[in-house]
Amino acid sequence: MSERPVIAVDAMGGDFAPAVTVEGAVKAAQLHDVHVLLVGDTSKIEGELQKHSLSGGYWEIVHADDVVHMNERPSDILRRKKNASIQVACRLVRDGAANAVVSAGHSGASVACGMFIMGRLPGVERPALVAMMPTEKKPVVVVDVGANVDCRPYHLFQFGLMGDAFARDILGYESPRLSILSIGEEEGKGNSQVKEAYELLKLAQNINFIGNAEGRDIFTGNIDVVVCDGFVGNVVVKMSEGLAASLTRMVKGVFRSGPLPALGGLLARKAFRCFAKTIDYTEYGGAPLLGLKGLAIVCHGRSNACALANAVKMAGAYVRKGTNDRLAEIILANEELTRFSRAI
Repeated sequence: MSERPVIAVDAMGGDFAPAVTVEGAVKAAQLHDVHVLLVGDTSKIEGELQKHSLSGGYWEIVHADDVVHMNERPSDILRRKKNASIQVACRLVRDGAANAVVSAGHSGASVACGMFIMGRLPGVERPALVAMMPTEKKPVVVVDVGANVDCRPYHLFQFGLMGDAFARDILGYESPRLSILSIGEEEGKGNSQVKEAYELLKLAQNINFIGNAEGRDIFTGNIDVVVCDGFVGNVVVKMSEGLAASLTRMVKGVFRSGPLPALGGLLARKAFRCFAKTIDYTEYGGAPLLGLKGLAIVCHGRSNACALANAVKMAGAYVRKGTNDRLAEIILANEELTRFSRAI
């Protein structure tokens, strides 16, 4: 394997594949010194590559015969579609030919293939999906956002450990402030799952746990990592995306309501462009699936080339910084607490 990170890109995954996946992967290879393996139908990928300037990049094609469709069940994909692009990409990581996988395809299939083909890090109970969301100050890490809808307290505990390592390495937060999402800030609030996870996080080694957080606290910028189960986390992310889109449309409607509002909108155009960039999901690339022997980044199905390029960039940074090593270390350092919680 070359010294630069090797990222397997599911070239056939996503609403606009392979056009945007190839464009995004090529852009990332040219700008971020990563080697990209474009996994999918060779003839279609070659057709897209011909549309781009290929100087100064590192990529190659790995053929995969099959494509995953959005109406298919992840379990069926695992059993019956051995040559699907996402399966082939995950096997490249498992076999040491790549360090990470990026896919904008079927999210359930990406999670399932990551777990059952790439495998979990030692000591990790369940891998977790991470979302980075904009706040008033700097991005907040929310974990889990959809990989695990039913969780035990020790799962939430490990999500916190993994989110802490991710925030330190990828976002550069020196001592991330970590909270667990609950129905009140006071200790003792929440269901039994949250309350037990709270006690575990209080005892964790080298974690800056600051207690409960309410939903309204997520966007203040006063918290760096928010822990919740995948059901709640997915609702939080989808609601936030919908709210941002609705607020943007509402503001545009106000500016179109008359000549004076239109003039105000014209004067504030630059500020609103900056705001739109701040809340744009493409700036964050995708949701990393942490806890695997390698890394899988799950992108929006409607991701554009910019989002794919940023996801590949993030994967390269993750590999270069050795974040998986840090995850393994922090999980093993707190293994006794996990075993204790699992036993009761």
